[in-house]
Amino acid sequence: MGLSMILAVGTGGFIGAILRFLIATFVQKQSALLFPVGTLSVNVLGSFIIGFLALYFENVVAPHQKALLVTGMLGALTTFSTFSLETVTMVQDGLWSRAALNAGLNVLLCATATVGGMILFKKIYG
Repeated sequence: MGLSMILAVGTGGFIGAILRFLIATFVQKQSALLFPVGTLSVNVLGSFIIGFLALYFENVVAPHQKALLVTGMLGALTTFSTFSLETVTMVQDGLWSRAALNAGLNVLLCATATVGGMILFKKIYG
């Protein structure tokens, strides 16, 4: 692994972290809900994109692109650690049903979004 690969991951992480902040903050403010829909939205979006890119990178061997987009950008965009903290905080606050809903929606919607990204890839590149 060379310096160019490390820079690709770092650049992708920089972009993904900024996108995560902007998208999650915007969605959360627009929703006016106490439920963490901002985190959910970036997790679903990132899952959709990774589903698409997983098939793209099966056919295109571009290690630096994959490092930048998948490892870097999507690694920083999706927020499993934030999701985990929000869910644990809900449990600690006694909000068991909200915590279960948060966990269920993140798993179900993100897995569905990954499949959606794969379906879109197949429709485009079929």
